Amino acid sequence: MSPVGKIMRWKRHIPTFAATVLLALGATPVWAQGDAGGGTSSSLWDLLWAGGPLMWPIVLCSFVLLLVVFERSISLRRGRVLPRLFAERLLLQIREGALDRQEALQRCDASDTHVACVFAAALRKWGKPAVEVEQAVLDEGERAANQMRRYLRFINGIATVSPLLGLLGTVWGMMEAFEAIAGSAAMGRPELLADGIRGALFSTAAGLSVAIPALVFYLGFVGRVDTLVMEIDRLGQDLVNLISAEALEERRGARGAKHKKVA
Repeated sequence: MSPVGKIMRWKRHIPTFAATVLLALGATPVWAQGDAGGGTSSSLWDLLWAGGPLMWPIVLCSFVLLLVVFERSISLRRGRVLPRLFAERLLLQIREGALDRQEALQRCDASDTHVACVFAAALRKWGKPAVEVEQAVLDEGERAANQMRRYLRFINGIATVSPLLGLLGTVWGMMEAFEAIAGSAAMGRPELLADGIRGALFSTAAGLSVAIPALVFYLGFVGRVDTLVMEIDRLGQDLVNLISAEALEERRGARGAKHKKVA
């Protein structure tokens, strides 16, 4: 399915998702240390404002991260990439001679999976030398790998940019804090400096809170893609060994020898 089709299918969930995020931002209690040593309750909105203007790009990064992780978690499921039952059954039926080229292609066209696309590319070279069939598998496998790695660069970018935004927000906030206590009215009031630095550090904490999960998800998705690509390559090689000219000639020779032996 095309990216536009996926967006159209999932767009009905976006308002609910956005409303949930906004509700969490407004209603989540966060306990902060008060001036008198007691606890004062403030919402996450208050912390966002305290963190300075660079908190909002970090929030945007977290929202994009959630969307991309949601999309990749669905797109990289084994059932959508490499359904084991479909692949093993197709190879078995071709090995036993129960499927010809046209029927096998119809099976692959009916399956909207990456392994089916790789099999279809190989089946179009049915009866060709093994080098041609294997090259078709490699070319289509590379395209499938690129499709599976799509959007992962966004996760990697978020993991890289978010802590930098947090650090910049902290530096910005500390500059404002020192500028605030530079006035004569702030002399002898170190709590102003402490409050300003605390607010500035929120942006660094927020940036790291987004970057660390982003890095974990990125490494996890890359590992999953590599595993699926290796399995697709192995199955594609099994198909090459069944439909290449050399494999077909070998099977015909084996059947001829068997018939002679029986006779």
